Amino acid sequence: MRLLATKTLSNNLRERLIQRGISLIEYPLIRINPIPLYNLNFQDSLIFTSQNAVNLAFDSSEIRVNIQGKKYFCVGEKTKKLLEEKGQKVLKMTKNAFDLAHFLVKNHKNDSFSFFCGKLRRVEIEYLLTQEKINLQIHELYNTIYTSKHFQSKFGGILFFSPSAVNSFFSKNTWPAQTHGFCIGSSTSEVLKQYTTNYSQAKKPSENHLLFTINHYYTKHYVEK
Repeated sequence: MRLLATKTLSNNLRERLIQRGISLIEYPLIRINPIPLYNLNFQDSLIFTSQNAVNLAFDSSEIRVNIQGKKYFCVGEKTKKLLEEKGQKVLKMTKNAFDLAHFLVKNHKNDSFSFFCGKLRRVEIEYLLTQEKINLQIHELYNTIYTSKHFQSKFGGILFFSPSAVNSFFSKNTWPAQTHGFCIGSSTSEVLKQYTTNYSQAKKPSENHLLFTINHYYTKHYVEK
């Protein structure tokens, strides 16, 4: 099977796919452009929904010194792990923004939040918190740029790691016949299902579960043939 990965893969995932006999093309479909942040007055509770936001926040000495030791809430296991590697304690991690928003409304209604994010983001958190009149400050740290191209090559599968990558792909392509999509999480699959029903979603948003999903499809459709 020939796979298109819509971002540069980790060495571990790349090697394990190649060992499986799968050929790979890696072509990142999005690029992150940092945005200068001038408002450095942050609330006591912080929300992160992406690894990009975590890296940009902690790469900035001005931001980093002002967010140490606060209360952290995040979306995604990798975002949580990255925050912990930065020495921060995460009070709550959920799989998606919808679940986090409902958790905060239910359990932290009297808190004030700073939300570190990109310009292109899902709306659940700010919509639900605003509806409940919870104090929320938005801090946009980056812009997401589509870097898609028209792919003439045929792929047995396409790996998607974010809703933005899905939208970028379809900005210049239609869904190829006989191609199966692989999504790392529910937010990504929600966007892909607008274009095709021919996809699988990892049971948990991790590389190991994504690899399991790919292996299951590969074994069923290629090895047995």
